[in-house]
Amino acid sequence: MARGPKKHLKRLNAPKKWMLDKLSGKFAPRPSAGPHKLRESMPLVVVLRNKLKYALTYNETKKVTMSRAIKVDGKVRTDMCYPIGFQDVVSIEKTGEFFRMLFDVKGRFLVHRIKKEEGSFKLCNVKSVSTAAKGIPIITTHDGRTIRYPDPLIKVHDTIKYDINSGKILDFIKFEPGNLAYITGGQNCGRTGIITHKEKHPGSFDIVHVKDSVGHSFATRVSNVFPIGKGKQSWITLPKGKGVRLSIAEERDRKLAAKS
Repeated sequence: MARGPKKHLKRLNAPKKWMLDKLSGKFAPRPSAGPHKLRESMPLVVVLRNKLKYALTYNETKKVTMSRAIKVDGKVRTDMCYPIGFQDVVSIEKTGEFFRMLFDVKGRFLVHRIKKEEGSFKLCNVKSVSTAAKGIPIITTHDGRTIRYPDPLIKVHDTIKYDINSGKILDFIKFEPGNLAYITGGQNCGRTGIITHKEKHPGSFDIVHVKDSVGHSFATRVSNVFPIGKGKQSWITLPKGKGVRLSIAEERDRKLAAKS
């Protein structure tokens, strides 16, 4: 019988969205307990070593993090297995670089380079609205934050624009038809589109229908939908392709056109 928390992760059991190769070792870095779930995050060591190529080895990455050069959401993180999840901002002040964790259209983690102005805030999805001790209203976000005294109009599934330095809510986006959303789970993970309508299924999962900028429609569970803008205007810069998934034939034609 297993006693205590697991401390290892076999490489073949690591999430496929990390894009680790099979032959570089038997084990993979296991994300520490933190604000994101294990399979919905990526450890800092994989971001620095495998994605950004700031280090070649595990030990080099440890030296980088222990030099207090890496900040996640404005706080220095020396734990190199700290979990980096969707919308987290990784900043390296010595090089003046800022990155936001997103998904590409195939559902894989993407470390997206952003400007300093955009690195000052992040979008957080509201997971619950409740009342704490002494009747203080609070909201809980997808990255484990608890924020007191929010705007009374903010409800579950809405998105807030969170200022990393002050910890204040700058603005919010309602979860409603006509707003732009990012899909963060399921078969359509990484796609973006306009919310068209929501189906309620009591006792089951509510379904949201989304239409992307090319006109393709798809449906997903309400828990996978993350509003990122009012109307068609996104509050964050989107990666290459703007969240539009191409069919296999379209992808092939685009690659052939680029070659010729």
